[in-house]
Amino acid sequence: MIIRIVQGTPVWVWGLLAMLLALGLSQSMPRRVSARRVMLLPALMLLLSAGGVVSSFGVVPLALVAWAAGLALAVVLGVERIAPRGARWLPDVARFELPGSWLPLMLILALFCLKYGVGVSLALAPQLASDKAFEAIVAFAYGAFSGLFAARAVALRRLAMPR
Repeated sequence: MIIRIVQGTPVWVWGLLAMLLALGLSQSMPRRVSARRVMLLPALMLLLSAGGVVSSFGVVPLALVAWAAGLALAVVLGVERIAPRGARWLPDVARFELPGSWLPLMLILALFCLKYGVGVSLALAPQLASDKAFEAIVAFAYGAFSGLFAARAVALRRLAMPR
């Protein structure tokens, strides 16, 4: 059954996975990045998770509220915990100096696996699309993953703010 599922997966999904892996691997090396670039990954993950909610359930209030709740909770709880240790703002070059971290890759893969798993679940059991508990849990999870990326960006932006 697993082989059939993998074989039935559109080719573009594997291309997306390759791009996401490359993006996550790039985060594992120390680097200097602009404030704008720091916002790129969270924006991409926000779009991926919101797209996952809409493509799975449509634009429905329960899913959108659950997604927003997951996003907000992850930002509030994660902003102090998920900041890269050792990150610095370099005002003379207007860049962040970031240590390498495997956390973004793990979060990217977790979000991809969630989206893939939801897609497979809905393909195998389409009635799940109308199951309100499934809808709320999945949408909340999507929001929480994007919220962790957003929390990291907020924590980094705080480094750049004058005190």
